Amino acid sequence: MGYCIIIPAYNAERTLPAVVREVLALGVPCLVVNDGSTDGTAASVAGLPVNLESHATNRGKGAALRTGFAWALRHGFAGVVTLDADGQHDPTAIPRLVAVARERGTDILIAARDAQFREMAGLRSVWNRFGVWCMRKRTGFTITDSQSGFRWYSARLIRGVELTSSGYQLEMEILLKAWRAGFTIDSFPVAARVADGRATSHFRPVRDTWNICMTFLRYM
Repeated sequence: MGYCIIIPAYNAERTLPAVVREVLALGVPCLVVNDGSTDGTAASVAGLPVNLESHATNRGKGAALRTGFAWALRHGFAGVVTLDADGQHDPTAIPRLVAVARERGTDILIAARDAQFREMAGLRSVWNRFGVWCMRKRTGFTITDSQSGFRWYSARLIRGVELTSSGYQLEMEILLKAWRAGFTIDSFPVAARVADGRATSHFRPVRDTWNICMTFLRYM
């Protein structure tokens, strides 16, 4: 089959419906993973033709992505595009991202928010730049945004690496495990509507930045 779109969502009832409607306009299968939300996240998309998986409790973005990856493999998709539920990403860029990934034969293609780095919250911006530098020095891959949640993943990559993280650090874990296993990683510039979704983000700057840093050191 072709590809599907996975949207991890936690307490995103205000922003999720608009994101889902834009995704559905592309005519591509979409899965929302409701990560134990305590608001009306699940109900907000109940009337839309979207697939829904729910966690009974909040387990973290990484756990939501792992649930989505397992669903995509069960349904035979050749690839997955992930994007956040807060509206920071532009779903109309998805076909272009997929086309570039297929043209390059890339296993992970990151939709990089280059122009928005200067607008990101301080600690996140510092770590993002540092993470990009470290990845380039260690792996040779010329990615420009290590934390963007807007990505293409090939099914062979998802099958080929074992993921264990439950939080935001999963997106660093998958990069390093992909590199170690010989998969290809690249980035492609895509404008973001909001620098880092900070108005609705559940990212904890100190704790989550620390976890991402430790993940890099663990798998480096």
